[in-house]
Amino acid sequence: MARVRLENVTKRYENITAVDDVSMVIEDGEFVTFVGPSGCGKSTTMETVAGLTQPTEGRIYIGDDDVTNLAPKDRGVAMVFQNIALFPHMDVYENISFGLRLRKYDDEEIRRRVEEAASVVQLEGMLDRMPDELSGGQRQRVAIARAIVRNPDVFLMDEPLANLDAKLRVHMRTELQRLHRELDTTIIYVTHDQAEAMTMSNRIAVLNAGRLQQLAPPLVCYNEPANLFVAGFIGSPSMNFAEGELTENGLETANFTVDLDPARMPERGVGDAVTLGVRPEDVHLATSAETLAAPTDRIGARTDVLEPMGDEVFVYLLLSEAAGGSMEQDPATSSDQLLMSVTPDTEIAANQDVDVVLDRSKIHLFDTATGEALVHGVTDLSGPEPGTTPTEAE
Repeated sequence: MARVRLENVTKRYENITAVDDVSMVIEDGEFVTFVGPSGCGKSTTMETVAGLTQPTEGRIYIGDDDVTNLAPKDRGVAMVFQNIALFPHMDVYENISFGLRLRKYDDEEIRRRVEEAASVVQLEGMLDRMPDELSGGQRQRVAIARAIVRNPDVFLMDEPLANLDAKLRVHMRTELQRLHRELDTTIIYVTHDQAEAMTMSNRIAVLNAGRLQQLAPPLVCYNEPANLFVAGFIGSPSMNFAEGELTENGLETANFTVDLDPARMPERGVGDAVTLGVRPEDVHLATSAETLAAPTDRIGARTDVLEPMGDEVFVYLLLSEAAGGSMEQDPATSSDQLLMSVTPDTEIAANQDVDVVLDRSKIHLFDTATGEALVHGVTDLSGPEPGTTPTEAE
């Protein structure tokens, strides 16, 4: 096990900056996932840790050692790739032991390590099988065992489940969590699948355009996103956004107003552009408003499309006539639309006029220009200013 530290790591390819001034600390024994869209720099960042890519600027430390200029074999890391790349002419035992045999370990030590690794990934009794006799999940476990036998300080996993079917990916997620618990080792994991990031990680590092957007536990990224990008990327379906402007009475968007006191927002004032964000599960039918501690005023809408998902139904709401013709626009990112999540037993149909409310405690406000998060929850922005006593407020 080892602590991994990146200090101002940058990687440029001619006029393209793949990783831009990334700094982070991954603690000993932690499971951290790099997540983001394609081309965001997550794999390149991992490759700089592995030594497969030399950073243009910055330093990389594993434990107390500066490994920036060390070869991959000298860094104490082991990688598992998306492409499993087993040797088809070798059985499971030979595939797992290949690296140890290259390093001239004696036969007894190789046997001990292979059997221990096979036990960890539940491959006992399969060591004499050939790769083409294994399922996709079993082949992936062979690749993981091949990394385990090296007893690395850090495991690096670059989208290892991407080629598996959906059911097997879910199974392998639980396997990797069990593996991390049993080995108690440091794991850096790369994926574009936020479900993998949210379910397996101690913390997730959200990257975009080569820059680190937020490094925090999964639920912190979900409930307290650092900026508009994290808010829109983390969560499926995406957060609803509506651009608006602060007025003396609150935040006014094109189709609704949320009461709040701009004076309670430091460094923001009347006339400033602010973007409201609210997740689909925090949009409610007005008939259930009494169950919320702090609902907004009613917002008139018309239901458009319903998507039954089994345990919930996604309802696409049109807030204006103009929204009806925009089939290419993501409903969750248009100010003229809202996406709402309801239970399957909710009586609702397409092309129906409804009133909805937002849960004020779950509303997020962002600076429209910079994308920076301003507040998470606006229930405390409608009362007296800080320092005012209840008597004075009355």
